[in-house]
Amino acid sequence: MNKLPIALLLLLCTYAQAQNITPANQKALKGIETKLQHYADQMVLDTIAVNRFSADSAFVKNMVTALRVQGSFNYRFDSIKTVAKLYPPDSSFRIFTWELQRDEGYFRQQGFIQMKTADGSLKLYPLFDASDYGGINLTDSVRGARNWIGAIYYGIVAKQYNGQTYYTLFGLDDNDILTTRKWIDVLTFDAAGQPRFGAPVFDYKEDSLKAPQPAYRFLMEFKKDANVRMVYDPAMDMIIFEHLISENSQLWRKDTLIPDGDYEGFTWTNGKWVQVEKVFTQKLLDGQAPAPKPFYDANGNPIQPVQ
Repeated sequence: MNKLPIALLLLLCTYAQAQNITPANQKALKGIETKLQHYADQMVLDTIAVNRFSADSAFVKNMVTALRVQGSFNYRFDSIKTVAKLYPPDSSFRIFTWELQRDEGYFRQQGFIQMKTADGSLKLYPLFDASDYGGINLTDSVRGARNWIGAIYYGIVAKQYNGQTYYTLFGLDDNDILTTRKWIDVLTFDAAGQPRFGAPVFDYKEDSLKAPQPAYRFLMEFKKDANVRMVYDPAMDMIIFEHLISENSQLWRKDTLIPDGDYEGFTWTNGKWVQVEKVFTQKLLDGQAPAPKPFYDANGNPIQPVQ
């Protein structure tokens, strides 16, 4: 049987120990989490804007204190429901994001990226939402942590190309009183380990609803109360998202855009998310459409629905 070199074994053991949380640190984190839960709920649910902003400041301060605790990377903060927490498949970092609302027309996001470190110490990148200062086109550039395009991230998928890992993030932004946005952004880390958001990896045919190429992130903006799906489907190994139409033939008005039941998509091909214009192409023959199971009477005869 092959044996690992002693130096490598010692390194692995040291790394494994660094990932554990001591009982004392576990207790300290649990105590801080109780405060964080209160502030996290208040910054979303409080009806007074000044209280929400005050709770946000307290949350940030206490979260930084918590993350400085040795081994905090493995503490999941499960009781905090109003903050999104995502690990990529390789667990090399985690990203926290949440939303702060001033009024019905103003929503902005906040966040942190916490890196996994060999000794369990803190390496943290605060994220600052600069979407108000990005000009008209928010899709045309690579951005850092200090001029991030804010979103609450609800999904992540990792893809590799030429030795680079591309972490594709799926995010929600309540935007304003008229529209909601969903984003597909791409996170990479440069040679110095700094986070970079955006990459020219979206290959699609331009139309009136899509940003001009080159696009460094993908944006869908639509009517406020519309429910638009945008996810990665692991079974299909594809990003799928609903096709949008205008409910009154005014495509230039984002607040009129709603899904029409059709789906587009992206597949990862040679380092690009390449457009699939129509994901589901199967046509049903007569009698193949899904139908509810019939009800039966006491004699076992099917009961026909009332027309």
